[in-house]
Amino acid sequence: MLTRKQLELLELIDTRMKRDGVPPSFDEMKDALNLRSKSGIHRLITALEERGFIRRLAHRARAIEVVRMPEALEARVPRVIEGGAPPAPAPAPARAMPVSAAAMDLPVMGRIAAGTPIEAISEVSHHIAVPGSMLGGKGEHYALEVHGDSMIEAGIHDGDIVVIREQTTADNGDIVVALVEGLEATLKRFRRQRGMIALEAANPAYETRVLRDDQVQVQGRLVGLIRSY
Repeated sequence: MLTRKQLELLELIDTRMKRDGVPPSFDEMKDALNLRSKSGIHRLITALEERGFIRRLAHRARAIEVVRMPEALEARVPRVIEGGAPPAPAPAPARAMPVSAAAMDLPVMGRIAAGTPIEAISEVSHHIAVPGSMLGGKGEHYALEVHGDSMIEAGIHDGDIVVIREQTTADNGDIVVALVEGLEATLKRFRRQRGMIALEAANPAYETRVLRDDQVQVQGRLVGLIRSY
């Protein structure tokens, strides 16, 4: 069983991972749960990890991964402990969900700007092992090293490795690799607005770029994030 705040945080992380491929930032978690400090979020995340609902994959994969959701959510109404009641014991290892598939080698195609766009990327700099569970469905994948901080509020930091599935289309809200006027590659959130394309940053210090449809070519969609500590 989970406390109400633990359940709210788990559902928030799960929703954002399915939508964006990355978890919300700690500030976003704090605001969504109406907590005064990020220390409360740290305690909730630790409790969820101890109970086997999430997994933190330091050194090689996404900072947070949802392992399973409460069975009660799939049935009717979740059983929740109100307030600060003592947590239930952690489930036995034999009952935990199995860790997902083996890693795959992906080419790292240089650096992608999360800030001022940089020149288009076309050469492999090295390869990196990526958990198979991170790859979003069928299709070709590649990785890019993030340069800049314009996507920091989406949980994407300077130096992170983003895993990209190759595709030429995007839905509103997707985080994409966009090629601008055939010269500049950038990582931004994609939106269509009145016949134009908006490339949105996730940092108020950066302005949204609004371009004609023929100025923007989608080269892939974000499906995962790798961070080194």
